[in-house]
Amino acid sequence: MAMIKIAIDKHLINDMELVTFPGQIHVVDSMLTVNAAVNVLRHAAIVGFDTETRPSFKKGVHHKLALIQLSTPDECFLFRVNKIGVPLKLAEYLADPACKKVGLSTHDDFNGLSHVSDCKPAGFVEIQDLVGKFGIADISLQKIYAILFQKKISKGQRLTNWEADPLSPAQQQYAAIDAWACINIYNYLESGCYNPELSPYIVSEVTECHE
Repeated sequence: MAMIKIAIDKHLINDMELVTFPGQIHVVDSMLTVNAAVNVLRHAAIVGFDTETRPSFKKGVHHKLALIQLSTPDECFLFRVNKIGVPLKLAEYLADPACKKVGLSTHDDFNGLSHVSDCKPAGFVEIQDLVGKFGIADISLQKIYAILFQKKISKGQRLTNWEADPLSPAQQQYAAIDAWACINIYNYLESGCYNPELSPYIVSEVTECHE
């Protein structure tokens, strides 16, 4: 049986159409709005997840997690952890195994979360594990999305100040896309519509030998 390896060169992504978040973005920076936001998330079949931390450009200086993004297909909630911490209702949601969440490189997100909360995340699907089953060797969100949808996720806001007040519209859009894109990837792969053998980005095929 042939094992397909799929990967994409970065230069191919540059000319692709930019991804935009089509839904509503809600900045949650007050305890008064936390419960309503979590209630919306609990009613969603699946929620995309990501986090952001203020970058450090000095050796030995590290910042704590500043933002948690949780997105449904049409609404994204940006929880400003640097302002409100991780409220109980949010922590309970993140730790609820019955609430399906999907993210990429979640180990890094969970590590950042551990420095601001005792929450034990549960109910998460790791995108990097999922795409490997389809022969996709790339592990970055930008490359995975480009392989599947031929669209580019801009990373221009990644190294901006995530503790800024307020977050700029560009930051909000970037943060929402990173969480929302995980839902699109998960739903597409789980739908059975993606055939890796038809991918234009196949770089090799290895034939397995069985004795």
